[in-house]
Amino acid sequence: MKRTLIITGIVAVVIVLIMIVFGRLTSKKDTATVYTEVKQGPFEITVTNSGELEAEKSIDILGPQIQQSNSQNRGGGGRDGGGGDHMRLQSFKIQDIVPEGTIVKEGDYIAQLDRTEYDNTLKTARENLNTLQANLEMAILDTTVTLTSLRDAIKNQAIAVEEVAITLEQSKYEPPATIRQAEINLNKQQRALEQKIKNYKLRKARALTNIRTYKRQLADGQALVDNLQSFLAQFTVKAPSQGMVIYKEEFNGTRRKSGSQVNPFDRVIATLPDLTSMISKTFVSEIEVNKIQKGQKVIMTIDAMPGKSWTGSVENVANIGEVLGNSDAKMFEVIIKVDGINSELRPAMTTYNKIIINSYDNVVYIPTECIHTGTDGIPYVYKKNKTKQIVVLGEMNDKNTIIKQGLEAGTSLYLIAPDEADKFRLVGKDLVAGIN
Repeated sequence: MKRTLIITGIVAVVIVLIMIVFGRLTSKKDTATVYTEVKQGPFEITVTNSGELEAEKSIDILGPQIQQSNSQNRGGGGRDGGGGDHMRLQSFKIQDIVPEGTIVKEGDYIAQLDRTEYDNTLKTARENLNTLQANLEMAILDTTVTLTSLRDAIKNQAIAVEEVAITLEQSKYEPPATIRQAEINLNKQQRALEQKIKNYKLRKARALTNIRTYKRQLADGQALVDNLQSFLAQFTVKAPSQGMVIYKEEFNGTRRKSGSQVNPFDRVIATLPDLTSMISKTFVSEIEVNKIQKGQKVIMTIDAMPGKSWTGSVENVANIGEVLGNSDAKMFEVIIKVDGINSELRPAMTTYNKIIINSYDNVVYIPTECIHTGTDGIPYVYKKNKTKQIVVLGEMNDKNTIIKQGLEAGTSLYLIAPDEADKFRLVGKDLVAGIN
């Protein structure tokens, strides 16, 4: 039993010794990693943000456009006259569309839209057109029959007038009463003839007006059918020129594709970007936007093509910020134009844009985390030689800060404040005036 306890005690002591040794080794290792050296060389002040490639110019591939019929141009026409209510504005559904990124030539198939609603409208319009044609033919036939009958009645009445006139001529030797009766009959027949002629003219004018109305309605109906046929032909969407098909992006960030609805006031189905002129659209915070100006150089990399880089310049900086979906802060749009023609670049590629605000050929700089500030606002660093060095700061980027005075290249510094910082000797007090 005693032997077991002794062995257990020895094992415990060994474990403690191992832990102490390991702790010291770890401590030495940690101590070796808390130092850095002051560096000297080129230095850049940059603003970096991710973005997305777009074509600077593109051709819109449009859906159908409603054409006005003749009746719409005149501002009239109802259902029987081929009126414009048949051509009301409504959304279109994309039934089928080629895959995004497809290379097409002018006239190639792009998409097919659902034409069911307008197919029914065209069927109704054709039926109405047949009715209008039949109405016109019937009106012409009725007019022909009616006017022929009226002309025959006029001829017969003219004969009756002639007969009465002969009777009056032959009664000149008859008693006065007989002559007077003959005169009355002639006057009566002449008035009847005049009435028939007047009635004929009125009926003819009315018939011609009706025929003109039927012809106009027929023309409007035919125009509606023609417009619908032309309109429906646009439901098969063709490429207006050569290029790569890029889906239209909606206001909420989604893209129009098969099954999407197309607003008649925004008829863009897709676009054909000009790949010879590309831009990267990025957003910067309101804190950084004042640093960015048109013409500043940009180094751009693409996530999809590691190891490669492209150059560009700031083309435009938005004057008004906007709140993006993933942040409450105001962000400002920055447009970067890519230099030259780059056949590898494609729209919607994610970019990483480094906007060069300022650059220096040869300056002294250190990691920003080395810099500390007291309650008096005087910046200083901890040197490996156990001194607390006051420094004069210059510009800074996302990692490092320029040191104008107080340090030389190669000097070793603490990355973080040492444990016994209060024992370090303060040096560089003569630099305080330069800081102020």
